[in-house]
Amino acid sequence: MSHSTIENSNYHHHQEGEPYLEGNNPEYRAISMEKRKTAPGGGHARWQQTSGPRHLLERFHSLRVDYRDYLAEFFGTFVLIFLGDSVNATNTLFPKAAAAGSWILTCFGWGFALTMALFVSGGISGGHLNPAVTVTAALLRGFPWRKVPGYIFSQMLGGFVGAGFVFATFHSSIHDYDGGIRQVIGDTATAGIFATYPAPNITVGTAFLVETVCTAVLVFCIYGVTDERNMPGTAYAPLSIGFVVTIIGMAIGHQTGFAMNAARDLAPRCFTAAVGYGGEVFSAYDHYAWVPAIAPFFGAVVGGLVYDFFINHPRIAPNEVEEEV
Repeated sequence: MSHSTIENSNYHHHQEGEPYLEGNNPEYRAISMEKRKTAPGGGHARWQQTSGPRHLLERFHSLRVDYRDYLAEFFGTFVLIFLGDSVNATNTLFPKAAAAGSWILTCFGWGFALTMALFVSGGISGGHLNPAVTVTAALLRGFPWRKVPGYIFSQMLGGFVGAGFVFATFHSSIHDYDGGIRQVIGDTATAGIFATYPAPNITVGTAFLVETVCTAVLVFCIYGVTDERNMPGTAYAPLSIGFVVTIIGMAIGHQTGFAMNAARDLAPRCFTAAVGYGGEVFSAYDHYAWVPAIAPFFGAVVGGLVYDFFINHPRIAPNEVEEEV
């Protein structure tokens, strides 16, 4: 049984008196572009020169700055999936090591995996790490819609690559455990290392409700933790959000594996389909795969709306559009 998570939904906008990170500072980007245009050789011609390490380094630096937000989402999601799925692998492949506390280990493992992922990405991209969080931020927090596709692509790619690294590092143990026969269901099934599958007695309808509620509670708590007019303290936000995921897993997550995130579930699921598990990863348990891919979007929006309607400071409109960076 796998687990999942989600991410700091607050989109960090510049406010007067606060320093910009150079990668998100429009003035920095404008100055950088002006330097490119006025440099010897002029604009695009200068960047077409590839004969020298200095020009290559300058081009790399420019691209890194321009795409810093997306790189942070990619690497943050990669850290989340690599660490979280590795916890699942340890529980599955080494049951004696995990012993009776395997589910507790899973819950805390995913919580701390999210905490580390948020420390990696939160100050750069806002640490969404979840398509549902990104869409909800665009709907309710003024996050630029133009960035949504790039964020979601980065998150899904990070989840896919993270699953790949887990498969590579545990490959020998997986092969020893299942004898080289990749199974989704059965005593030697290992697909649950990478994606979530429901408990046998859970219907698809119940699973959809569980995933929706889990994600709603998660986003509701994320908005509370990151609300500067509530109990400000962004420095401890990654740890607090990690504990939110841990307690959700302990409370009701065992029924579905508390995915709450398409990048945590669908991306690794696609990876498993490509490395020998086949189409059963999508058809198993009455085609359960669509549930953790779709339900989090409903839950995230519901959680955000409930917080804004009942808790958010009355002087702030729930859908207030802040300055784009």
